[in-house]
Amino acid sequence: MADNIVSVAIHHLEKTDAGAYQVHPGNGALAVGNTARRLIDDLHRLYARRPSKAYGRFSMDTANFPTSLRLGEYVDGGSTFEETTLALMDTLAKEAGGRPASEGGHVFFAHFNRDEIQYVLVAIVNDKISAALTENANLEDVKHLDVDGYRFAGRVNLTGWAANEERYLSFLKGKGAVSEYFKQFLGCETTVLARVETTHMVQALKQFADTQPMEPAERADFMARAMNICTRDAKADKPINFTTLANELHPDDPEALIELLADPDRGLNDGFVADRRALRGLVEFKVKTPNWAVEFERKALHEGKVRFDPVENSITLLEVPDHIRQELTEEIEGG
Repeated sequence: MADNIVSVAIHHLEKTDAGAYQVHPGNGALAVGNTARRLIDDLHRLYARRPSKAYGRFSMDTANFPTSLRLGEYVDGGSTFEETTLALMDTLAKEAGGRPASEGGHVFFAHFNRDEIQYVLVAIVNDKISAALTENANLEDVKHLDVDGYRFAGRVNLTGWAANEERYLSFLKGKGAVSEYFKQFLGCETTVLARVETTHMVQALKQFADTQPMEPAERADFMARAMNICTRDAKADKPINFTTLANELHPDDPEALIELLADPDRGLNDGFVADRRALRGLVEFKVKTPNWAVEFERKALHEGKVRFDPVENSITLLEVPDHIRQELTEEIEGG
């Protein structure tokens, strides 16, 4: 949840019969009451849990992608939140006009901070019709915001932007190129490096396993199955999909794994083909010091072929091959 909501605005993007887009100014300084707070909390919570997000940074081409300029003026105090969001609406309408798959809706802007990090969230939400009972027990149509069903959203980590982090922008990718116009609206440059993304995913899967009530053997099995699934897909040149991975790897509670992988603060893209070398981190330990290096399969710990003594802080390797045994023996005796 947002710790503190600084500003909230809502405007409207209408798609005309001719296919053009019109901006209808709404409330650029929406009162931050309980309803607005609940709405923004729900939007951000759902955004955080959605898989299939892309991450990047602002384009340097501010002439064609001016969103960073508009937000910069707001952060520097040169414009109000209302002025900023209306300027951003013009950019959104322009980009939406060039994408036949785009759609209009209510556009929510929220500036808030959470855990001492400043964010701006943008989400397009449509109306939904449902039924309600009147006092006379009759049915009537009721229009409300379809918060659960929103498809287009992006988030700017203002704190990360100021610190010149590598990735501080994110947006929902959806399926295909449907959300491409939203990427253009943000002016987001994305970089997906398969080995880097795979390493981050391996770290996330390790963290997930550490938080689950698993016995050591169960944890080893979880990591081995993750290795098998991802390697299978990598061999088939099939991109990673967090939802599919979670359903196969952790079918009893896939949502818990999806939520961890999709956390925007983790900045983990999906849609990449896993690097098979980086996947080895799921099932092996590899350590190098100035004096020695060691690499072994995790299962070796559970099969007793490698022993670790946390008190002595020592590793013992068993079943040393004969030729290595001979070399070590000669080294000791020769020394």
